[in-house]
Amino acid sequence: MKATAPSPVRIGVINVSDRASAGAYEDTPGKACVALLLEWLSTPFDVDYKVLPDDRKQIEAELTRMADVAGCCLVVTTGGTGPSPRDVTPEATAAVCTKLLPGFGEQMRAASLVFVPTAILSRQTAGIRGKTLIVNLPGRPKAIRENLEAVFPAIPYCLDLIGAPRLETNEAVMKVFRPPG
Repeated sequence: MKATAPSPVRIGVINVSDRASAGAYEDTPGKACVALLLEWLSTPFDVDYKVLPDDRKQIEAELTRMADVAGCCLVVTTGGTGPSPRDVTPEATAAVCTKLLPGFGEQMRAASLVFVPTAILSRQTAGIRGKTLIVNLPGRPKAIRENLEAVFPAIPYCLDLIGAPRLETNEAVMKVFRPPG
């Protein structure tokens, strides 16, 4: 799936869902995530897109491929962050990252608590692998927007700090923070 003409900026999107990967229902979470990125980013980018089952080894392999082979500066996952036995996205993320960024999960849960008291059950996290930021989001489109809105203002600066390509946003819809200078 391409967002624009080929570009040096690649963003990975992985929807983690047993049912969507088996074709039992439409992959709306992954598509919702791509739609937000298209709305918010002014930097042209290519999307590396996958739908995977809730299988830790497959998730780890795909996160590693997107970071190390495809060169994605940002990988966003949707789904697999709950407490059920099949929800293993945070474990897969932690296994492939060299640094975890717990503030992302803390901020997303705090933002979600405004809407639903069960936000405390969510285990989304974020971490760094090389020059790639990996962010785990919940699996429902409404929650994807709420959570990504809560943390996206910090994502471009995080990418700057790890030496990834610079992302610019459409300031009318998504303002980001970068320190002066």
